[in-house]
Amino acid sequence: MESLIILGSITLALMLGAISPGPTFIYVAKNSIAISRKHGLFTALGTGTGAALFGLLAVMGLQAILLAVPSAYLVLKICGGLYLLWIAYKIIKHAKEPMDSPNGSAEPMSYKQAYRLGLITQMSNPKIAVILASIFTALLPKDIPTYFYVVLPMLCFFIDAGWYSLVAVALSAEGPRKVYLKSKALFDRVAGGVMTVLGLKLIFGMK
Repeated sequence: MESLIILGSITLALMLGAISPGPTFIYVAKNSIAISRKHGLFTALGTGTGAALFGLLAVMGLQAILLAVPSAYLVLKICGGLYLLWIAYKIIKHAKEPMDSPNGSAEPMSYKQAYRLGLITQMSNPKIAVILASIFTALLPKDIPTYFYVVLPMLCFFIDAGWYSLVAVALSAEGPRKVYLKSKALFDRVAGGVMTVLGLKLIFGMK
């Protein structure tokens, strides 16, 4: 019973964290609206995999390592922030390009690329690992049951991938696609601007 209560508390905390807007939300939304529902779903699977990896690292004590070696966290933040800035640059650069087909280009993004970009975008933010580690530290018992090392990463995956799959399905509907196509340049510039802010915030720790 105690284990179920602990898992329930962690599940609630993870759900609240998953629905908070961030770079992964932007990328899932953009792929779902601009390309296709399947691309959005594969992106969601990538973000879920990243969440699961961070969950595994967190339950294994990543927070203690990052606190013990501050320079490691700094390097991760800078690399992650630079990646988000690169993504922002690409989004803004192609903002004016028309989308005459569902794929919008001669060389459309493959499902594998969508999955990989979702994974990399999720892994570019080391704060997620620290947040997960903090949740686990606060809610887990001193003696962690062995099966938690499997269950917790799975929880991270299904909650994250599940939420962003819902986002992909909702935003890939005909209505949102029509709105996006009418104002593609504006939406892409806004998305790129938000991604830029998130990248700078990650690097410089702006509040």
